[in-house]
This record gives sequence, C-alpha cells and structure tokens, in this order.
Amino acid sequence: MLTAGILTISDKGSRGEREDESGKAIKKLLALLGARLVKYDIVPDEREIISQKLIQWADEEDIDLIITTGGTGLSPRDVTPEATLAVVERIVPGLAETMRAESLKKTPMAMLSRGVAGIRRGSLIINLPGSPKAVQECLEVVLPALPHAMEVLKGEAVECGRELEEG
Repeated sequence: MLTAGILTISDKGSRGEREDESGKAIKKLLALLGARLVKYDIVPDEREIISQKLIQWADEEDIDLIITTGGTGLSPRDVTPEATLAVVERIVPGLAETMRAESLKKTPMAMLSRGVAGIRRGSLIINLPGSPKAVQECLEVVLPALPHAMEVLKGEAVECGRELEEG
C-alpha cells in the first residue's frame, strides 16, 4: 500500500490561526489512490524547517509520496520550492509543468506558481499551491500518473511506456 504524508506550509496555520482546508482536500484525493496517510504536519514558511521535515519523512519514515501545500507563490515568505530543491536528488519537471499548464486554462495566475516535484531516495515529493481550489485542480491532473510513477520509483513496474487509462 502506498504511504503518504501531507505537509502544509503556513505561518498562520502553524500558529493555529487558520484551518488547514488544503490539507483536507489533499487527504480526500489521496484516498482515491488508496494511499494510507501516515504523516501530517503544519509548519511555518521557514526554509530550514521545511527541508528538515522532507528529509525526515523521506529518509527516516520512508514515505512513498509527500505532498506539500503552500509557499509556492511570489511572496518573500514563499520558500517551499527552494526548500524542496535543496533536498531532492532528481527533479520531475513534468508534474509541475502539467499542473501549471492545466491550471493556466482556468486562471492566468497559475503562471505565478513556482511549485516543483522531485525524488529523494524512494520518495516522490510534490509541491502544490496553498488554496484548496488550486490543490484540487492540480492534484487531480497528476493523480492518474502517480500509481505508475510510484511503481517505477520502487522498481515494481513490469512494463515501461504503457498507456495510462482511466476507468
């Protein structure tokens, strides 16, 4: 079974001043994959804290899929992509590119999202924006590819290049 962690990056959320609606949205979508949520946390927009949490979850907890939400915009406090890039060994640009391209069909603001995706050890880390609506739109786009991505990452894929089909 696929294990998952949700890391919400929010100064207000980490202080208990805001409900984490984005984390809830991710949890619902991960259930569609049959993923088992094993870690959930809210941390402030601090690069070192984010990086350390990603390292811990990937290296010590061996979580298959780590989804972050928040901190991907242009604000000086938005440091999630930098924190992620500091710890991943390889990037997976197609995930972030696809999310931005599909979101751009709905809002021109999508081009301002700086989220990235990458691999650390056997963990796939994906940055999502901070709003529940954007989380839903972005994660829905990449969700169909995630089971195969995880199979390949874990060395369990039996066929390369197979077509992904819904249904």
